[in-house]
Amino acid sequence: MAESNLPVCVAALYHFARHEDFAARREPLLALCREQGIRGTLLLAREGINGTIAGSEDGVAEVLRHVRAWPGFEGLGAKFSHALDLPFLRMKVRLKQEIVTMGEPDIDPLQGVGHYVDPQEWNALISDPGTIVIDTRNDYEVGIGTFAGAIDPKTRTFRDFPAWFRAERERLLGTGEAPPKVAMFCTGGIRCEKSTAFLKAEGIDEVYHLKGGILKYLEEVPETESLWQGECFVFDERVSVGHGLIPGAYGLCRACRRPLAEADKASPLFEEGVSCPSCHDERDEAQRARYRERYRQEQIAAARGTSHVGNSANSSVSS
Repeated sequence: MAESNLPVCVAALYHFARHEDFAARREPLLALCREQGIRGTLLLAREGINGTIAGSEDGVAEVLRHVRAWPGFEGLGAKFSHALDLPFLRMKVRLKQEIVTMGEPDIDPLQGVGHYVDPQEWNALISDPGTIVIDTRNDYEVGIGTFAGAIDPKTRTFRDFPAWFRAERERLLGTGEAPPKVAMFCTGGIRCEKSTAFLKAEGIDEVYHLKGGILKYLEEVPETESLWQGECFVFDERVSVGHGLIPGAYGLCRACRRPLAEADKASPLFEEGVSCPSCHDERDEAQRARYRERYRQEQIAAARGTSHVGNSANSSVSS
């Protein structure tokens, strides 16, 4: 089935705008989402909104209209894709300190970010030998797909990015009068709003980022012209998408929420709901026993047609 013919509308969205009364907006937003049958996760912070939601076309549109009515949020955009089934189990609206956590409190994307580059112009920029290309996502995301020639910082969380850049700056940019251009990208664009603002605060002027992120690139750039290699990890039950935003081939480890290839599932370290080759050695046997019991309870709930309250399939948000 073509992606555009799938029945569930999925909207990935973010917008930076100051709203001091963000906490008061939580309950009305959550009530509207539930009324419209929408599921997913939205994060609210003083600096804006971030998240992914899914449901009917009309229901998603109603939620977007609601948020765009907030002062300063008129320009809220969204990246749309489609799925066969709802990729989330519940609807959550959470209050946070940051809508994407970098841990640099003085970095404000509203005060200036890098130059936006449209997907159709991205290939030329990253093919320029005078450009350094940096993937700002986490190591497990980069592991299943990235742009040809991109640098992988091998960060475990976005909080690690500032320290990585400061440690690698001289090696990456040199000490000459004319440092190379820096092009950065992430899943949907939000991490680059902060990473480019961070680099500008560090004194780097020639900073660029992919407008709309990888998802917009995969949606708009034909596969025959693409410099993307592999699949793109997404933070919902689709796990990954490819060109045209067609759902990909990866599964999901229910213990650590990292992507699973078929080879991972064949590993003796893989146990459904308990461990995979990536996380097996990060847990002890007591933890794995707890995961095993949680997974058993989830299976019982699924057989009864109910949702287990501790279900590990609940969405994460980052883009």
